[in-house]
Amino acid sequence: MATQAAYAAPALIETRPMSPHIGAEIHGVDLRQEQSDDVISAIRQALLDHRVIFFRDQDITAEQHIAFARRFGALEVHPATPKDQPNPEILRIAHGPKSRGSENFWHSDVTWRAQPSLGSILRAIEIPEVGGDTLFASMDAAYDALSPAMQEWVCTLTAVHDISRVFSKKLKTSREELLAQYPLQEHPVVRTHPETGRRTLYVNTAFTSHINGLSAKESSWLLDHLYAQATLPEHQCRFRWQPNSIAFWDNRASQHYAASDYFPAVRVMERVTIAGERPYFDAAR
Repeated sequence: MATQAAYAAPALIETRPMSPHIGAEIHGVDLRQEQSDDVISAIRQALLDHRVIFFRDQDITAEQHIAFARRFGALEVHPATPKDQPNPEILRIAHGPKSRGSENFWHSDVTWRAQPSLGSILRAIEIPEVGGDTLFASMDAAYDALSPAMQEWVCTLTAVHDISRVFSKKLKTSREELLAQYPLQEHPVVRTHPETGRRTLYVNTAFTSHINGLSAKESSWLLDHLYAQATLPEHQCRFRWQPNSIAFWDNRASQHYAASDYFPAVRVMERVTIAGERPYFDAAR
């Protein structure tokens, strides 16, 4: 008897990895359209698999940007967003001749929150002719690269995250006023990803002030050692922006660095951020 050939359903999206550890371009999706639940599920899985995913040629409106982000969870409003802005969910990041780019440090977004974000979706509005790339690093690859003894130790530690380290100056607000609204937060140095179970380093140069239980000198040494893991090219991918490009990254599993090499050219981006959950460490996973 002849056997029937196996049927393979067509993929809902096309995924093109950019490096072994992090990054993939997504094709076959038009974000101007409302996506089916199955396509959203496939995009979410690609995010989990690759930590950051990229879309090209997506000429969408602000409202479509927000609607797409809402498919992945509730949205945050950033304190740097102007109070009278029509779409408070959008954080506009603009630099040009009067404002040099200042996001050129390795960080994960809003780790100063009690429940830091799940992810961020960044859209290119206006970009320089050359420069202004964004680099991304896999923080589970960074954890895996540590020695077993170091892994065991850092899994027992917590660190303090402080919004005022960056936003006191940007918001022209005193540290005391800012911390009254957004108190210091303690998060595990290594967090368990709630969906994949992977262990990821969860300290960053922007918002982490110190590690609990260590002297200032010990904390500084250990943080510098952990920060350096993000800077290794083996843990990274680099994204060159084009008009209407979109990056969607998992803040629980990655850090990013916006290269500030384009001054005095103009670079305008808009970000929508998806709310997340309180970080935790689960030794059993």
